[in-house]
Amino acid sequence: MMSVKKYFLLLLILVSTLNLSAQNEVRPDGDKIVWVLLIFLATVFLYFFYRKKGSIKQTLFVRQRIKIELEKSRLYFPDFLTLTVHNIGNTDIDIDRPLLIFDNFWLKRKFRLKGVENRSFYPLYLVKGHLHKLNIDLNHFYSYDRKLKRFPKVKIILFNVKGRRLGSNSVYLRKTLIKY
Repeated sequence: MMSVKKYFLLLLILVSTLNLSAQNEVRPDGDKIVWVLLIFLATVFLYFFYRKKGSIKQTLFVRQRIKIELEKSRLYFPDFLTLTVHNIGNTDIDIDRPLLIFDNFWLKRKFRLKGVENRSFYPLYLVKGHLHKLNIDLNHFYSYDRKLKRFPKVKIILFNVKGRRLGSNSVYLRKTLIKY
C-alpha cells in the first residue's frame, strides 16, 4: 500500500507532464488550467487532512543532516582528537564507520575507525537531536607507522550505512607553509 506522500508525488509528476497547449482564439477557455488547479488543491487538502488525523507521521521531505566537530587536545602535535557528531536533521541516521585520513599534500593514508579500547560500536544508530562523541588516540596510529607524524592534516569523513556521504571536517596537526 502506497502512502499518501507517494500518491501526492506521483500525481504531481503526472500533472506536470500534461500537454497544455496555447490556443489562437481571442478568448480561449481556461478549463484545463482550472481542472489542474482543482486537482492540485484537492490533493493538498487531502494531505493536510490526513496529516491532522495522525495517519501521516513523517514530514514531506526527509533530511539527513549532521554537524561534525573535530577538536585537538593541543594546538600543535596533539595526542588526542575528539570527534563530535550531532544529528540536526529531522530523521534518525545509521552512521557507518568513520574514515580517518592523514593528508600530506601528495600522500594520503586512510583508516576506518571501528571503536575505542577493543569495543566496536559502528554502525551507530543516532537518534535525531542527539550527539555522539569519540576520542581518537593519535599515538596508536603513530605507533603503527612513524611516518604519519610528518603528515600535517587529518580529515574525517562520515557516511551512512547505504554509502551516502554525510559530511567531513579536518584539522591541522602542525604548522604548514601553505594551507591546502
